[in-house]
This record gives sequence, C-alpha cells and structure tokens, in this order.
Amino acid sequence: EALCLAVNTLDRFLATTPVAADCFQLLGVTALLIACKQVEVPPPSVKELLALCCGAFSRQQLRNLECIVLHRLGFDLAAPTISFFLEHFSQVRLEERGADAGEAADARSLAGGVAELSLADYAFTKYTPSLLAAGSLGLADRLLGHRKPLDLRVSGYPEGLLRDCMDQLQLLVSLNGESLPLLLPPEVVQKCPWLREAT
Repeated sequence: EALCLAVNTLDRFLATTPVAADCFQLLGVTALLIACKQVEVPPPSVKELLALCCGAFSRQQLRNLECIVLHRLGFDLAAPTISFFLEHFSQVRLEERGADAGEAADARSLAGGVAELSLADYAFTKYTPSLLAAGSLGLADRLLGHRKPLDLRVSGYPEGLLRDCMDQLQLLVSLNGESLPLLLPPEVVQKCPWLREAT
C-alpha cells in the first residue's frame, strides 16, 4: 500500500511541478517517506533513505522537499490505489457463496506482484487503479488455473477493456519472469511452474 501511495504522490507532484533530473532520487525517497507515514507503516529512517541516494542529498534537503510536496498537493494525500482495489475485489470474492479462501489468497498474492511490476512501467499509466487491480486478479486466476476465479464483472469494466489490460499484464509478466518471484511468497512461486522455470 505504501508503494502504491508513493507512486501516486510522485505522479501527482510531477504533474504540477517540474523537477530537475538530478533530484528524482530525492523526490522518490521523499514520496516513500510521506506514503509510509500516511499508512502508518514504520518508515525507513531518514539516514536509510538518504543512503539510497548514495549520500548525494542532506537531511535538510529531504525535509525541505517533503514540505514542498505536501504544500504543492495541498496535503491531499489519500488516493484510490491498486492496493486498495486488490483488497476490495478480494473481499468481494470471499463473500461469494462457495468461495475458496486458498485460491483467493494465492490470486491476491500473485496479483499484488503483477501490480507492483505495473507501477514501474509507464505503459500502464493509461489504466485506472481499479482496472489494473481487476486485470491483475483475472490474470492471476488464469495463470494459477483456479477453478473458481473472480467474476470480473464485479469491476464494472467491459470485457474488451479487461481483456486488453490482462493481455498487457501477461506481456509484462513474461518479460519479468526473473523479477516476479522476488515479489511473491515462496508458496505462491511453488504453484507457478512457469515462474520456477524462469528462475
């Protein structure tokens, strides 16, 4: 959730404010710090965040940029993220009669990994977070061969748009076969023979 919020904060800030190329690292760690505080996840220390930038920035620069970001966004930090919709659709699935909790948990884990990959790919900015969440869950069910997949009509999106999103996510997964297992619990990787072959 913190990662999704950090990306959202970063995107919204960049839409309003030009940023010099040499400040992108500082902006990234600042957005992560803000997101962690918002979802009440213990954030990495300022020292750890600055170490990610190879010591190129000072503690004061990080604090100053945090204030600039907060003021530029008017302290409006809440956003509907992919993470939120993954949880929502997973909960809807569990409330269906005869739902398989194990399948739902595995699909949620795999979909979460796929969604994380999509955050780093500019091609996915054209999709809304709810569509990406539905597409990620649909793809996860398909890849895991689930008997009772999520009924994607719950998302409210037309079948063609869902199929397009799932096809793009499938391509993303095929291009990131070595990275995806690093984002998943080992028990889910074990259920994905096509992932084990890629590692």
